[in-house]
Amino acid sequence: MKKGIKHIWVFLVVILSFNALAYTPDSLVSIGNRAYNQGLYDSALRIYEKVLAENLHSPQLYYNMGNAYFKNNDIPSAILFFEKAKKLAPLDENIQYNLDVVNSMIVDKIEQVPELFYKKWWNYFYNLFNADLWTIIALVWLTLLLIVLTWFILTKTRSGKRTSFYLGILLLFFTIASFGLASQKYYYSQAHLEAIIFTPSITVKSSPTKSAVDLFVIHEGTKVRLLDRVSGWVEIRIPDGSIGWLPAESMKEI
Repeated sequence: MKKGIKHIWVFLVVILSFNALAYTPDSLVSIGNRAYNQGLYDSALRIYEKVLAENLHSPQLYYNMGNAYFKNNDIPSAILFFEKAKKLAPLDENIQYNLDVVNSMIVDKIEQVPELFYKKWWNYFYNLFNADLWTIIALVWLTLLLIVLTWFILTKTRSGKRTSFYLGILLLFFTIASFGLASQKYYYSQAHLEAIIFTPSITVKSSPTKSAVDLFVIHEGTKVRLLDRVSGWVEIRIPDGSIGWLPAESMKEI
């Protein structure tokens, strides 16, 4: 019976391949979720990939794909998609929990360089909202700034001028900061600044050549920071601060 259901889902995936335009992204995701719930993880992933092919991305879609890869015992891919989900929803507890679970299953247990307290505060504040919400907040501050500016122009009293002036300076700071956060958040969501290693075991080199000095070994599933690119090589930094070069094909960008 299970085998028969599997054949039905494979047939459905083939039909979807030729008739994807007849389905909305939401309906495709629902079909993928049903396949996942029946344990047909390969079929679910094929359907989720069709949604991605339409250039449609969401934390939930990446989260679902991470879960499907995890069920398929593809740990590097699970980490990659949980990281993609976290990139769009950094404060989601379910994403973070599942990411912690799969990270506990990889070979490398690298101690991270401790962050300074003010950087932790900044990252928490920065991750509170996505780029769209930071833009809305910036527009609210700008509107208040214009109101205060109008007050400054129209008021005749010295106290009113002084109060509106200092309030305007404060609102100007909030406006610029919010637009800056929105811009930075949008850039981060579009840029590929990190990657997951997909080679089972690979030696990091001191320079972008195969004959360079061996520095250290890392394994699949490890997350690295991307620093530079030269002729098919990528300069990377691992969480403990160590730096070296790897072939670009050994990793997939988040």
